[in-house]
Amino acid sequence: MSSRTDIYRWFSIGLLLSVIACQGSPPAAQRAEQAEPASEEKKAEQPEVSPLVINGAGATFPYPLYSKWAEQYQQSTTVKVNYQPIGSGGGIAQIKARTVNFGASDAPLDTRALEEAGLVQFPMIMGGVVPVLNVEGIEPGALRLTPEVIVDIFLGRIKMWNDRRLVKINPDLKLPAKEISVVHRADGSGTTWIFTNYLARVSENWRETVGSGKAVDWPTGVGGKGNEGVAAYVRRVSGAIGYVEFAYALKHEMTHTLLENRAGRFVGPTVESFQSAAANAQWKKAPGFYMLLIDQPGDASWPITGASFILMHQKQRDPAMAKALVDYFSWCFSQGTKQAASLHYVPMPKEVIAQVKGVWRDQITSSGKKPF
Repeated sequence: MSSRTDIYRWFSIGLLLSVIACQGSPPAAQRAEQAEPASEEKKAEQPEVSPLVINGAGATFPYPLYSKWAEQYQQSTTVKVNYQPIGSGGGIAQIKARTVNFGASDAPLDTRALEEAGLVQFPMIMGGVVPVLNVEGIEPGALRLTPEVIVDIFLGRIKMWNDRRLVKINPDLKLPAKEISVVHRADGSGTTWIFTNYLARVSENWRETVGSGKAVDWPTGVGGKGNEGVAAYVRRVSGAIGYVEFAYALKHEMTHTLLENRAGRFVGPTVESFQSAAANAQWKKAPGFYMLLIDQPGDASWPITGASFILMHQKQRDPAMAKALVDYFSWCFSQGTKQAASLHYVPMPKEVIAQVKGVWRDQITSSGKKPF
């Protein structure tokens, strides 16, 4: 009897263990079904491929437009364009050091400098540099300035807003007996390069005593960093006068002046007056696209007009980045004209764009091959 009881007890234990084992180990199909969510979860944990990022730096002159283009291009393509407005001098230094994918400068490099650095250069956009001021009672476009007067203001020779020379060319304005405060750029700047080249062009005295360049030894005034810095100083200081790219004057609703141009006409800064100045530009005769648009002929021409340039390495290290750069700038040329006009920049003519694309095709390589 005892042995039968033991057999029955061991049989019951074995049966119970079998049931437990069956409950703990589902069929293969069920195991696969249960494992599937875990597999999907593992997939979800894998990092996604980061979108392409193009890095650029340089001129503040075109920054309002470059910022707008970058925003719209990312929406269209997911490619991010990160542009830092650090001034033309900084942009040139960074592209030479290869810390960015492209540099931007309002002061073009001559062919020798381009060859030494292994760079290609092409114009991206054109616009105007404008004198801006903060004088109570003077509305935008009301104050007239001649080349001789603006030179002497920035030389520190005309010190008061009611100076007889200012009164003579502005007989309808009530100019205050207030001291003039000059504001200029403190950093290496293509905007300064355009402005000082204009002053040197119209004044032998300026040319011999101060000269022209991205940075000069200013005879008077206080310096602000970037177009934004100059705009901020002028807005804050009563009696101030400075110079900024026209888009900054519009953005901050600043008071701009009229200027007497080469034809002897007083004109204001507009897309039309910038286009008039640019109409005489002979880009085909400009090696490396080195071109000055200041003090151009034409009744409607704005005298301080300039182009802004892009700098890239001829020998690109990454074919994908080389193609991405060309794709982006091609998009800017073809799709960015409306944004340019809305911010009072002048798009490049079609024949110049064709020249630029020829430079891309003929001069840019990666690992000895044409990347596009």
